[in-house]
Amino acid sequence: MKLPVSLALQSTALLMGWLTLGAALGTAGLGAMRLSAAVPESTCRAELGRQIQAITSAPTERWGISAQNLERSLGEMGSSRPLYAQNADQLLIPASNVKLLTTAAALTRLGAEFRIRTSVYQTTAADGAISLRLVGRGDPSLTDLQLQQLAQQISRLGIRQVDRLIADDQYFRGVFFNPTWEQEDLESGYGAPFNSLILNQNAIGLTLMPQAVGQPLGIRWDDPTEANGWQIVNRSITVAPDGSEFLTVGRDLSQPVLRLQGQLRAGSAPEPVAVSIPDPASYFLTRFQQALEAEQIQIQQSEIAGQASEIAGQASEIAAVESAPLSDLLIETNQQSNNLYAEALLRQIGSQQTIRSTSQSALDAGIQQLQASLSQLGVSAEYRLADGSGLSRQNQVSPQVLVETLQAMYRSRYASFYRASLAKAGVNGTLTARFKNTPVQGQFLGKTGSLRGVAALSGYLQPEDVQPEHLEQPGLAVSILVNATVAENLQPKVDAVLQALKRLGSC
Repeated sequence: MKLPVSLALQSTALLMGWLTLGAALGTAGLGAMRLSAAVPESTCRAELGRQIQAITSAPTERWGISAQNLERSLGEMGSSRPLYAQNADQLLIPASNVKLLTTAAALTRLGAEFRIRTSVYQTTAADGAISLRLVGRGDPSLTDLQLQQLAQQISRLGIRQVDRLIADDQYFRGVFFNPTWEQEDLESGYGAPFNSLILNQNAIGLTLMPQAVGQPLGIRWDDPTEANGWQIVNRSITVAPDGSEFLTVGRDLSQPVLRLQGQLRAGSAPEPVAVSIPDPASYFLTRFQQALEAEQIQIQQSEIAGQASEIAGQASEIAAVESAPLSDLLIETNQQSNNLYAEALLRQIGSQQTIRSTSQSALDAGIQQLQASLSQLGVSAEYRLADGSGLSRQNQVSPQVLVETLQAMYRSRYASFYRASLAKAGVNGTLTARFKNTPVQGQFLGKTGSLRGVAALSGYLQPEDVQPEHLEQPGLAVSILVNATVAENLQPKVDAVLQALKRLGSC
């Protein structure tokens, strides 16, 4: 999950302070954690609990930890005991670790080769008038390139005038935002709306650049044509090289007004940011009309769809594009912690039901199908979900739920796809900068999670003598969750717990 820029910058500064004190938390001198003066190369099981308790003892923090040997069969699971557990059944806010549940259910329900299709249907009236209906089915990876491909397919059919262009945004039922998300999340690119017609991840990207000291930050749009549709309220400033840095980038929820606050140091690197699109269906329709006009196809009238059933039996598909297979979409979802992808996939499994209730939202249907999928996988621990990405603070998940899901997917026929979707410690995704030059580097595949006062890390930890390419060998399924009443940088402590588990030896 991506933090707001202001938090990300603050967290980076805090983390650097921790690393200065603790040398990546794997060396001596962390008085706040009461670690020993010299961290041993190998830790006996009896000592493991004392080391982790020293890390997790702050009264302002609630921890839940579960570490179990990976089991190849349900029979083995029945007789296995936790390698380490601390409040393993406690329900906590899991942040983006929810994506482990969403992607497990998506793989189980849809299969690794599932693709999301976006179609254009044509109807021709008795008087020869041509109507085109573009039907979106919630492909989160759709970009302007795919719209150009659709327009080219239509052009090759010899169509030069469209009397009525309809954008059908009906596939995902219900509202296209989550009412449990905070307003600053809804304004940001990482909290973009999730409708049936998703384009360019429903976000507008721009880069903020420091200028001379005392001057507002400069703005460069990823697509310069987007600047025409936004009013900008710029209250940012460039500060001296020794000043602090923070940014708040938001927008009005009902209109395209962009608000910038904060400061960057003179001479510092530009900062990329993104804001969500206020009206994604209209944005999609406008961009598609532009793609058609670029192919010399004139549009007489355009509108957002009425009833999706209007196309049934009355129209033929004349153009279509498909997403990459689900196995590829999962990599973006988990490695990059893409919230929009996760929410779209949750709604996909809800919309794929054989019997679809007209009154049930795609969100509710998705959560229902996710729960059914995890139950079939053998996940029995309690949990409650309000979304598929983990951005909601109403999600309640225990480490045991996450470990059971990891165990189930380890035994699944989709195990290789699931593991491939996870970030590798010190190598890629959201774990690129973590565990560098430690025994954990390259030996942990997992999912990160962060909100204010929340940190999470769950995944597969390989034993010391097993190389990453031999992932069929047993290791550990690990879940570490912490919720704090004080907003502080919890990531170093989480990393310290994982490193303690990694050092566990057979002594």
